Amino acid sequence: MHALPSAIALLTAGVLSPVLIRALAGGGHTRPNYRGRELPVPLGILIPAAALLTLVPVMLIQSLAGVHLLYGDSGIVALYALGVLLLGLVDDMIGDAGSAPRGIRAHTSALFGGELSTGALKAVGSLGLALFALHYLHLSNGRWLLAAAVLVLATNAFNLLDLRPGRALKVFVVLGTALSAAAADLRTLWLLGLFAAPAVVAGGYDLRERGMLGDTGANLLGALAGLWLVFTLSGTGQAIALAALV
Repeated sequence: MHALPSAIALLTAGVLSPVLIRALAGGGHTRPNYRGRELPVPLGILIPAAALLTLVPVMLIQSLAGVHLLYGDSGIVALYALGVLLLGLVDDMIGDAGSAPRGIRAHTSALFGGELSTGALKAVGSLGLALFALHYLHLSNGRWLLAAAVLVLATNAFNLLDLRPGRALKVFVVLGTALSAAAADLRTLWLLGLFAAPAVVAGGYDLRERGMLGDTGANLLGALAGLWLVFTLSGTGQAIALAALV
């Protein structure tokens, strides 16, 4: 039964996606991709739209029928995922990709110069979200800080991957498949499925160059990847993942 929210979210995203693409294009929300093609952006907003609509039937079934469809950690996933999506949306809406500072030095210099870049806002905001969300897992201080570092760096890494169509999606699918196979358990897949299922739909349009995820979608894929690492790996495994991300 835990797979039902993921299935509903996948179906919902499939129905919403053509409507959303037309709305973005019709509203002038387009951006040239690396080949100069004007594409609707940010298609990543499909993900929270589908996830939140899915919660309506899921919560009604869970509460009225007494069937447990969501895991207890779903609130942590939703908190971090929605927060990261919001930070990415801010970057998509008001960030200037052409002139925005890049890298830690540039963001720091801009901050001391009285300018808060959207990139710096994302970095600091995602750290605050990670520390807050993971607090409810009741980890030791060391594991808490380690998990937060994995979350933040994974989120950033997928943002960097999103330079070509479908690249972030491909890495996310490969990583999720490898982690699920290694753990021989689908619990984390269903735990993340409310957001992961529509993310795959949005990523499919990105892959076929029918839209672009934007920072909204790329950040979400990174957030889900980080959560997958945290929920699946031991402390040693997370330390190795952190080293790889660095």
